[in-house]
Amino acid sequence: MIRTTAVLEDNTIANGLSLEELKAKENEIRWFWTDFNLPDEKEIAELERFFGFHPLAVEDCVNRLQRPKIDYYEGYAFFVLHYLHTEKIQKKEINIFLADRYIVTFHSEKSDQVERAWKEITMGTVTKRWGPFYVFYLILDKTVDDFFPILYDLEDRINVLDEQRNMETLFEQLFQIRRQLLYLRHTIHPMQEIVMEILDSEHLIRHKTDRAYIKDIYDHLLKISEMIESTREITADIRENHLSINTHRTNRIIQVLTVITTIFMPLTLITGIYGMNFSNMPELKWKYGYFAVLIFMALLGTGLYQWFKRNGWLK
Repeated sequence: MIRTTAVLEDNTIANGLSLEELKAKENEIRWFWTDFNLPDEKEIAELERFFGFHPLAVEDCVNRLQRPKIDYYEGYAFFVLHYLHTEKIQKKEINIFLADRYIVTFHSEKSDQVERAWKEITMGTVTKRWGPFYVFYLILDKTVDDFFPILYDLEDRINVLDEQRNMETLFEQLFQIRRQLLYLRHTIHPMQEIVMEILDSEHLIRHKTDRAYIKDIYDHLLKISEMIESTREITADIRENHLSINTHRTNRIIQVLTVITTIFMPLTLITGIYGMNFSNMPELKWKYGYFAVLIFMALLGTGLYQWFKRNGWLK
């Protein structure tokens, strides 16, 4: 689906214009935004046919999950941005073409960031700060801000880990969180490079207010990076602490078992040397002696098992 919104010279908003109407009213339009939302092949062809975008940029739109980057072409800049699905923590891609009089967004999957920016522009009141660069800022800002809920959720899951007593479950959840943090870090760092390149670019930053907006996004990315590293350190501390506790617990168990073994060693030595070959052993002629010993052995094994379990030695 292709949708458009345009700001006319009289500062009114015209929504739902077709590409042909955009071209016909070119002199009446101050700037416009065209969004390619889950486009089909025919609509994708309009990127090159109607807008005249470079075939390599169009190819990057079609080929998903390109590395975040900026490419400068004559008259416009092309961006590849990444965001994360908040529930599944999966990378998604937004492609943006930015020029002085227009912005074109392209996404093969539904983008909540674009939807929120679209509502803000189409249902708002036109102000002087509005323009293609401001729309680009809105999308980028919402993309970066959506990283925070993911991090907060991971932090909440870490807090719950302190109550987890099962070591196998704890380490399974802990390593899952660390994998997600690593995935998040690999998503954030290229985005930081993009924002830094925007700040250093003379093609995009032309006003102090524009720089302030992008600098605010960069500050958010720095905060996210610090949160990721801090959270990874916490998970490492939890892992080391539980390994230390488990090692101490294992040493304590071995100590107790060693004491028990030491007590029975001389008894075993004596029976090993002398055996049980005494002539006066009433149990030898007891009719049910064999079965009684088997039952006693079973009860002894069961009792030891229950004792080990009660003391947590089998976890």
